[in-house]
Amino acid sequence: MLKHTLILCFATAAAFAEVHPLTLRQAVDLALKENPDLMLSRLDQQKAEAAIRVAKDPFAPKVFAGSGLAKVWGYPTSIEGAAPSIIQTRTDMALFNRPKTYELARVREVARGAEIDTQSKSDQIAYQTATLFLDAQQMQRSAQSLQLEVDNLQRVSAAVSSQVQEGRRLPIENKRAALDLARANQRFSALNGDLDYAEASLAVVLGYSATDRVQPVEEERAAFEVPATEQAATALALENSKDIRKLESQLVAKGFEVKENQAARLPVVDLVAQYALFAKSDYQNFFTRFQRNNGELGVSIQIPLLTGSANKGLATQAQTDILELRTQLVQARNRIQLDTQKSYQELQKANSAQEVARLDLDYTRDQVSVLLAQLGEGRATEQQVDDARLAEQEKWIAFYDAQRAVQNARLDLLRQTGSLQAALR
Repeated sequence: MLKHTLILCFATAAAFAEVHPLTLRQAVDLALKENPDLMLSRLDQQKAEAAIRVAKDPFAPKVFAGSGLAKVWGYPTSIEGAAPSIIQTRTDMALFNRPKTYELARVREVARGAEIDTQSKSDQIAYQTATLFLDAQQMQRSAQSLQLEVDNLQRVSAAVSSQVQEGRRLPIENKRAALDLARANQRFSALNGDLDYAEASLAVVLGYSATDRVQPVEEERAAFEVPATEQAATALALENSKDIRKLESQLVAKGFEVKENQAARLPVVDLVAQYALFAKSDYQNFFTRFQRNNGELGVSIQIPLLTGSANKGLATQAQTDILELRTQLVQARNRIQLDTQKSYQELQKANSAQEVARLDLDYTRDQVSVLLAQLGEGRATEQQVDDARLAEQEKWIAFYDAQRAVQNARLDLLRQTGSLQAALR
């Protein structure tokens, strides 16, 4: 009963699943548009850009209008600092405010850092998409080779069983053939499960549902171009590093924060203007000379005398942060150099391993050809040919693995040098 229930559940899930066949370029383009993590990073960038408008507010003129109309008994006194009037308008804006000026510069630099974060996240998503895509593609090829291996082992198992029944082979040979077939079936089943998970993971990265599947489509594409030398790769990695640019941006922002706190002792100058229309009945009985239209235009100057210790402490903290960021910047440069050197060396190793796997495959294929010719001449047995064909399928799988290792190493080196998206798109 439980088995039938599980089958029904899988069948129901499969009914709602959708398969999306995509090429590598299509998958990367879609991921850079629809990936949820990248969309969250873009939202953070939008919030940082909105903070710039908030920091600009003190330097933008603001106008307020209203009425201070009131019934007056006796001498007209002020209400909330303004005399009773029919209409009141006032405006104010900062003319000279160094703390706010440095705050605006700091917020702009923070927004630039958020943009760098988004660019870094897009590089990560492109790399994740490419690796998942190529993994799934390699699994497809390995599954095809394993399917051929299973078919060959089924034929071998049937032939061995027939020969055992005829007495031409020992019964233990039948068990060995059955064991080889069971192992091949187990590998094929496990690989299919891994392939399904890889296609589902790729679908999630591209913004699809976890029930959907993205099926890699074979296409003609040139090998990813990488720098010719290790020195060129290292120089390019240092030049394009998002980590270094982010740390440099944080250094600039901290510098503005220091200036912002140090400027707290400077005077602040604001533009102020006000207009009021008075009612005659409120004032003509108390003043010999009365004017209905009244306006003021001037500046408000505030000179800090005692600012306390908070700003000095905040400036000291920001200076300490600058020292930490400079240390992190040196560490980042060293790490990038080492990582790039290692990635380049891993690519060299992967290229060598691929060449060995190709030579091994060519040798095994030639062996199959020789055995087939000898079989026609009666100098080789079908068992020897079947064993050689099985060995050939294993060599194909090893060759696909070597190819995948080279692609992985190239992708990693491109990621280190900051040129991955250009290569993929």
